Amino acid sequence: MADYYINVYLDDESKEIVEAAGLGSQIKDIGGKKGIQVEMDKKDHKKLTKTFPDLQFDASNACVLPKEAEQTLLNIIKGMKTLDVMKVAIMKLFNPLAGKALRSKTF
Repeated sequence: MADYYINVYLDDESKEIVEAAGLGSQIKDIGGKKGIQVEMDKKDHKKLTKTFPDLQFDASNACVLPKEAEQTLLNIIKGMKTLDVMKVAIMKLFNPLAGKALRSKTF
């Protein structure tokens, strides 16, 4: 069992992406909507909350990514044909400089 989850709610287009990847059996009912859950560990959670400080986690430690990041995640799932994608996805989504002021040195 994972520490945290990303809920991806599926519309018709994204449902086709998931099914085309052979993951139709992973679609479940999440709060009355059809979706998939991508598992992540504490380290990935920390990186995501640094990049997306407005992420809200529910009582089951699940969140929903902003639309653009969610599309990136779906594209990775499509290419890798698995839901175990967080190690790859975090490299595409994580911005290590998020929340830090830019500093410059004067020479």
